[in-house]
Amino acid sequence: MNAQKKKRMLLIQPTIYDQYNKLVKKNMLYFIGLTMPLLAAECGDDWDVEICIETIEDIPWDTDIDLIGIGSMGHSIIRGIEIAKEFKKRGKTVVMGGYMASLVSDEVKQYCDAILVGDAEGYWKDMLNDYLNDELKPFYTKKIDTLSTPIPRYELVTKKKIGDFLPVQAGRGCPNSCAFCSIACLYKGKYLRREIPEVVRDIKKVKELGFKKFLLIDDNILSDRKYMMDLCAEIKKLKMEWYSQCSIHLANDDELLKCVVDSGCTTLSFGIETITKSNLQKLNKDWEDPGEYSRLIQKLRNAGIDVATEMMLGLEDDTVESIKETAKFIIDNKVEAPKFYILCPVPGTPYYEEVKDSPDLVNHDIYTYSPNKATKNTPNLSAEEIDKLYWELYNEVYSIKNIFKRVIFTKKFLKHPARELFVFGVNLFYRYHIKHGIAPIII
Repeated sequence: MNAQKKKRMLLIQPTIYDQYNKLVKKNMLYFIGLTMPLLAAECGDDWDVEICIETIEDIPWDTDIDLIGIGSMGHSIIRGIEIAKEFKKRGKTVVMGGYMASLVSDEVKQYCDAILVGDAEGYWKDMLNDYLNDELKPFYTKKIDTLSTPIPRYELVTKKKIGDFLPVQAGRGCPNSCAFCSIACLYKGKYLRREIPEVVRDIKKVKELGFKKFLLIDDNILSDRKYMMDLCAEIKKLKMEWYSQCSIHLANDDELLKCVVDSGCTTLSFGIETITKSNLQKLNKDWEDPGEYSRLIQKLRNAGIDVATEMMLGLEDDTVESIKETAKFIIDNKVEAPKFYILCPVPGTPYYEEVKDSPDLVNHDIYTYSPNKATKNTPNLSAEEIDKLYWELYNEVYSIKNIFKRVIFTKKFLKHPARELFVFGVNLFYRYHIKHGIAPIII
């Protein structure tokens, strides 16, 4: 193998399986991951890197590239392992990383040559050098105390069938310790943020590429108020529209909320999990008060923010009635983009350790775990009932009638008709996939 070939890499972002065990394939992917463009940039100028996003394109099985890097975002690790096994059969060198591979690194190692644990910035170049010298180690891990990255190689994905925005990272980690959360497991209360000039540099790059919008990636940007205020002040100067996620308690800070909206933020996603307080307590998230959710959502909507929510089913105190109330809550509060997940015992999390030996666990095969398939009976509901209620909830919330109630028949539609028509289109897009058994998780 000559030196030129050794300096080539194929990075693959695997897709997931739907409820019918078919690969999820789409004509367009709106939410593009940042990991692969960022790893490509970490390779430096000496490497020729290709990126394959399996959801929207086919894997080039016959590639002559010898080094294959595979991600593992959530449920996609199942497909990632299949891809790794096939490339190993073809004589390729395969490395795997991502948060799922990091959490079950010993298990996944049997399918590849090396496992990249945690943040790649600490060891990526060392791994590449070891590969070139035929000295690849089985595991790579190194904790980082500061977060600084080169400009992601966005040009490797901009010609693919993607949406009209690109991702930019502000920080990683979270100071909270929710029992179900993989981020909490990996970062253990640590929150790393990039320097503002570096974040702005990447946003400017997105703008130079012709994009007028960006997705600000951060696991909990509200954890540093001053940083968020200062960053918003800089973003405002760029006159771009942006989306992100943060704590719903942003609505309690009038000054910060105004700063966020004035800087161009139009949509925020909030992990509110459940409207049942006892469920939050059992998930180690008892600082949240579901009784406040409606007020906070209304404040956000009045400020001009399109509200997206992420909630879970299959919690200990869920009932048929509480799931029906969840649908009513979403519709009454006119949440523009609701998403739902079935609580999944992700290996490595406190929740997994709590339930892994439970007689109520009906599925012990971690490679089949999915956020749209129940793995455990609860005191009030069987796993089968949870599965049924999950799809009933999605179909109720995304019925044509309720899409109109949540998006069109609102005061906000009169203020921002063009924007809300786009949200309406997104809802129809989600509805189409829901009707085909595909939950709107990675769309």
